Amino acid sequence: VIRSHVLRARLEYLQTHYQIREQDFLNFDALRQASQCVGRVIRSKTDYGLMIFADSRYNRHDKRSKLPKWILQFLHDQYLNLSTDMALQHVKHFLRLMAQPIDQVALQSVLLTLEEVNMMNPLPIQDTSVPGEGGAMVTESTEV
Repeated sequence: VIRSHVLRARLEYLQTHYQIREQDFLNFDALRQASQCVGRVIRSKTDYGLMIFADSRYNRHDKRSKLPKWILQFLHDQYLNLSTDMALQHVKHFLRLMAQPIDQVALQSVLLTLEEVNMMNPLPIQDTSVPGEGGAMVTESTEV
């Protein structure tokens, strides 16, 4: 039973105007929120993390297939419907692998330099004759 008046009104609106069933919207919303959570684990190309979809509903193709492609590429069949012991074995293996030192040469081949970023997205030429109008600030960090 949905207790939120706002959610109830939203669901009724979607049903009335777009023929979207309540269960379809709730499934979509749950998968959207799960995807957002996974996205918060990985913030850059040098980050790594684990997200465990422990709910058995993720074993169902109709649910799993609605996740974004960038998540689906890692959800192979051998990682589905695992026992806790098997899941822990995969976690240990992954963390051991990720704990190895970063190959800085290989890392530079996938990361863009500040100059490459600027070449891809040059700043617009601005009229500097009017002080206090527009402008942008670019900072550079060498921390890895």
